[in-house]
Formats: sequence, C-alpha cells, structure tokens
Amino acid sequence: MAGAINLCGSKSAALQNLAVSFKDTNHVFLGGSSLKVKDLCWESKLRFSSSRRAKRLGLVVAAVEEETISKGSSDGRFYFNFTGFPFPLGPFLNRRTLRTEAVKGSIWLFEQEQALGFSSVSTNIRMTVIKLKSGGLWLLKELDAPVEYIILPTFAYEHKIFVGPFSRKFPKAKIWVAPRQWSWPLNLPLEFFGIFGAKTLKDEDLSTPWADDIEQKVLSAPEVGLGPYVEVAFYHKRSRSLLVTDAVIFVPRKPPDCIGKDSLLASAKNGLAVKILSKGKEVPEDPVVDNPMTRQKGWERMVLQILFLGPSNLLEPNTSFAQMSQKLIVSPIIKTLVFSKVPEKVRDWIDRIGKDWRFKRIIPAHFAAPVNASRSDFMAAFAFLDDLLGERYVTRPSLSLLFASIMGKAATYFPPDDMKTLSSLDQFLVSVGAVKKTVSGRRKRKTAF
Repeated sequence: MAGAINLCGSKSAALQNLAVSFKDTNHVFLGGSSLKVKDLCWESKLRFSSSRRAKRLGLVVAAVEEETISKGSSDGRFYFNFTGFPFPLGPFLNRRTLRTEAVKGSIWLFEQEQALGFSSVSTNIRMTVIKLKSGGLWLLKELDAPVEYIILPTFAYEHKIFVGPFSRKFPKAKIWVAPRQWSWPLNLPLEFFGIFGAKTLKDEDLSTPWADDIEQKVLSAPEVGLGPYVEVAFYHKRSRSLLVTDAVIFVPRKPPDCIGKDSLLASAKNGLAVKILSKGKEVPEDPVVDNPMTRQKGWERMVLQILFLGPSNLLEPNTSFAQMSQKLIVSPIIKTLVFSKVPEKVRDWIDRIGKDWRFKRIIPAHFAAPVNASRSDFMAAFAFLDDLLGERYVTRPSLSLLFASIMGKAATYFPPDDMKTLSSLDQFLVSVGAVKKTVSGRRKRKTAF
C-alpha cells in the first residue's frame, strides 16, 4: 500500500495539459475534488529523486496499478492483461485513470476500474500519492528523475501483478514487499512474477526511507487457511491520514467516476444472476434505458455482489444497499473468511493502530476515499471482534465508540439473508480445509489507550 510514483508525459510540460473537472462531495465522511487526467503517463508504487536538481522527491503511494493515458484518444493507455484466478481481472486492454486531490497540496488519489473477469461486476482500485517533506509534486515536470523504490504492501494478486513490469521499466529501483508472499492455486515464488531482489517490509520499521513521514504496521496472519493474510497499514503523520488496502471500506451512494457507463448499464440488465437472486419474484425483460436511475441500480447490484457474492435480492437491491452504504465497514468477505479466523491478531493490529496513530481520515484501496473518520469510527467497524473474543464492554468502554455505532458512522451488522451464500461458502471451505473455523469466545484481555 505504500510506495512511490513516477509521472511522465508525451511532453515535458505534461501537467499543463490536464483536462480537469471538479466534483464536490456533500457527505460528511467524504472529501476531495475529482480531476480527469489526460496527456499523462504514470507508473504507480514508485519513489524517485530528481537528477536535475539533486533534490530528493518523496512520493509514497497506496494500491498497485498501472495506467497510460494519451491526449485525445485511448491508444496511449493500451495494454494487455488476461490473467487471474479463478477469473481474469479486467478491463483487459485499457484502463481510464481519474485523479483526486484528497488533501490540498499533500495527498492525491489515482483510481481505475477493475472488473471481475467477463462479468458485469466492477469496483475501483486506488493508488494514493503523498508528498513528503523532502520534496513533492511541484517538481513533477522533471520527468527524467530515476525511480528508487517499488513497493508491494500486500500478497494479493491484483496488486502483485504490476510490480514486475514496474521493475523492468525501472531496473535500478529497489523493491520492497509485504512479508509472507504467496499465491494460489500454485504457490509460486516472486521471481515467477518478475520480482527480483525484493526487500521485506517489517512491522514498525523506523529504518525505511520514508520513516520520517510515514509509519507502518504489519498484520500477518499465517493461521487463516491455505495461505497467510498479510496487510500493511500506513500513517502519514503530517496529514493525519491512515492508509489501508482491504481492512475497511466505505461504500459511496453513487458509483465512482472511474466505473464506466457501459459497466453500470450491463449490471442493471436483468440477466441470469438477477433471475437466480430475485427472491422468487418474476423478473421482467425490460430493455435497459440509459438514465441516472438505471445506472444507480447497476451500481447497487455491483456492490452487493462484491460484498456478499450472492446477495438475497438483486432484482430490488436498494434496501440491502442502503444498509451497507455510507458507513465505515469491514467487508463481509474479509470479515467472514479472514478476520473471524484470527480475531486476536486482528485485535492486536487495530489496537496498535488506534493507540499510536491519531488519524482523522482513512484512505482505503477500494470504494470511497478519503473517508473522514476518527480512531473511534475505525475501532467501531471492528466491534464484531468483541463478540468473537467475548470482550464486549471489557476492552471498549469508550463513549466515542458507542456514539460511532449509534450514529451509523460505522457498522458491523449485515443483513442475514444476504450473508447466506457467504456463510455457506465459509462452511464449505472449512470442511475441505481451505480456511480455519471461525473463532468464538477466546480468552479475555484488557487493552487501553
């Protein structure tokens, strides 16, 4: 989730040709302005220094993606990617990139659409750029700066796949990766993905080149199942921002700008998935009409499939969508298949985050960002750990946590009907030994901050 970025364009003054469109967000949790980027080529997860002025630039990023955008056409962002298991990750030939200034003069977000194979289900994936004390975005026109670091902050395939191409483009760059890297169904070494000579990110390591600006905490849970779950959280001290990959999400009411119209309309069509997941109601064969209501229905269906795999009612998704959107949550999939298996490790990780980092915003790798959220909001999203560990009101007596739950700023309750498919999948994976059983009623312990 943390790394650096290199910006390049067809002209040295690439940033002068940005086509910018601002979009205000009115939800109390959200902030930032959306900018469409043209005539700009960027490579994410990179950190570089200026050879022209011998002044070191520090740009740290979250979420690994790669994009090329050319002025006036999509030719410049052509690439070919047709890999992934069990489904390839789309779009397969090009990806549009949107830039948002999350914290004025300090943090920028780059987003792309990421689709699940040949389905109509898409979400956004995000890279976060942070300007450090040592330099910054004001020098981006110096495009001949060498790249120093490429960083992979998770084991997940959709992030790992882009590190190899980055390292080939910038062979002098040093690579840093999260610990316990693995892949499935074949546990292939990093070298298979074109990643050579990588260093390992360590928990609370103060010797990293970005340690003066950004701190890191590693969640490493080898006990989950077939392979460990690994995620590195980062804290940018100056802006008081927490950066995570999948730990928490905030589903926006409206679809992200990077999700294309065609994807939304395809999701709004009453196809096979809708007919199966319609609660027995007759599914009309109405033609899809392009209007805001239809696009919204497409977005709501996408979200429920991403969160629950098989939600109870895709025909009329608005009720379940309303329960899952506009609040900070742990994704039902992550909660069920990962965090519920290792609640003590997750509790230790989030306790250290809450104790040491006084953040006021969270930037996840997916869905909405930045999210205006406090430590109490973050901890409230993990309240389900109290039930698993038998610790309710023992370790979390804070009134601020109670307020966050009552006000709906964070939530752990998910509609039972929507959870049925995911629960059945969990039971099956447990039966075949792919994941561990959900932990319940572990030993009590007290933690204060």
